[in-house]
Amino acid sequence: MNARWWLTLLVVLGAATAARALLDRGQREAPPTPALQPESDGAFHVRPGESIQAAVDAAAASATKRVVVHEGVYRPQQVAQALVRFNRQHDGVVLEASGNVELTAANPELHTAEQSNATPDPAAPAVVNHVVYFGDGVTSRTTLRGFTITGANGFVATDELTPPIEPTSLDPRLKKGLFFYADGGAIKVFGRSSPTLEQLVIRDNRTMICGAGVSVEQRGYLDQPVVMRDIRFLNNACPATGAAVDLLGGSAAVLENCLFEGNIGNTGMDRVAEKFNLSYHSEHGCGALTVFPESRALVRRCTFRNNWNGADDQGAGSVYLDCIFWGNDRSDGTRPKGPYELDVTESARVEGCWFGSAETYDLRGTIDGKLNRFDAPDPQFDEHGNPQNPVYRSIGYRFAESATPLSP
Repeated sequence: MNARWWLTLLVVLGAATAARALLDRGQREAPPTPALQPESDGAFHVRPGESIQAAVDAAAASATKRVVVHEGVYRPQQVAQALVRFNRQHDGVVLEASGNVELTAANPELHTAEQSNATPDPAAPAVVNHVVYFGDGVTSRTTLRGFTITGANGFVATDELTPPIEPTSLDPRLKKGLFFYADGGAIKVFGRSSPTLEQLVIRDNRTMICGAGVSVEQRGYLDQPVVMRDIRFLNNACPATGAAVDLLGGSAAVLENCLFEGNIGNTGMDRVAEKFNLSYHSEHGCGALTVFPESRALVRRCTFRNNWNGADDQGAGSVYLDCIFWGNDRSDGTRPKGPYELDVTESARVEGCWFGSAETYDLRGTIDGKLNRFDAPDPQFDEHGNPQNPVYRSIGYRFAESATPLSP
């Protein structure tokens, strides 16, 4: 193990002090769950006050492998690394919402005990690292559909403090490190894992370093991409890269009909460099979507608007088709150079994308102006992010009536 790995792990363990304090103060134990049975439709149903994880476990051992979660807010009842986890034994389970269902990392009640005597916890009221976790051995048959996912706030618990959500592997590629614990506030994908994520709202999540919305860390096992379809990424924030979606090195994803709006990274890059010895795109900062070297993304009919930078992609062979990049000029002025719409290498294929309302459209000068439009007219977005200008009829994100409603 090199010194840098130990340094970063020690920092994570230091950040986990808040989790240890919560455990020491005591926490609400999850009530014992009676044996679950599917209902008449063959699915396992979860209602407020019941355990989603228990239903996922039961469905994994059933023939139907389907869980329906009914309207309400579902939060952790104890300190853990995730509210809901999918491991190899859960492959093929479909977890879907019925009505307006919110999954949150927050439980304020677990932070109130002895609050007056406790050191203020910057991660409060979150009590899990990730709201939903997909681990090694999960294929595209495993589906998460229809939820609002929110409330992550940079909370970190390690295997030393809580039961592990990923078994220890003999594969050196799957060694758990800094990003395993700290990234992926709403959703973390790790190892040979390629779930299908659709019709979600991923909003108002924070992390300690990167990937406040979704962090994909396939560790080189990128034959099968993670599929993200019909998702709204709204107002997620982190100090460094990929405020909405972060594809770490050796990862792959397909993003179709997604809206990226109000996602802010880069706000603590100097602190991250000092504390973790990590630096990336420090001059201009990173985008709502970050694709690291040796990764790839297929981004089709997505809209990036009002983020701090649209997308930065240093991967190999990424593709951007029929997307809108508009007004991605949010900034706090800490980066020495200004924001941009898209930053891609020459290996990327960019076609049918429309750009406007920002000073810098093409940061590296690698986008073919004949195949894209840099002087696009105002899309005239409606409240759902749909362009009302008829010239955009085949460009960008479209809100589906079946999409997850925005919760208050």
